Amino acid sequence: MNADSRPVVNSHFRLQWEKTQQAWVLLYPEGMVKLNGSAGEILCRCDGSRSIDGLVAELEAAFAATGLRNDVVAFLDHAAQQRWVRLA
Repeated sequence: MNADSRPVVNSHFRLQWEKTQQAWVLLYPEGMVKLNGSAGEILCRCDGSRSIDGLVAELEAAFAATGLRNDVVAFLDHAAQQRWVRLA
């Protein structure tokens, strides 16, 4: 995974807002993963159109924050290990 990688939610999962849980969830045939707020915000932006650097910049602008890169990359590494995302 590098700065130009473009993460996208794996097609075996469906990302959706679950109103009853007030959270983003990843649905798959065997179950569901309830995401915390940060994970949901990151995965919502994983559509293959943004590089990791672009995704980080968008999150930092949206939340008026700086220094998010390490946390975003760490989450994306975890998500890739879980096969929630793939690199486009």
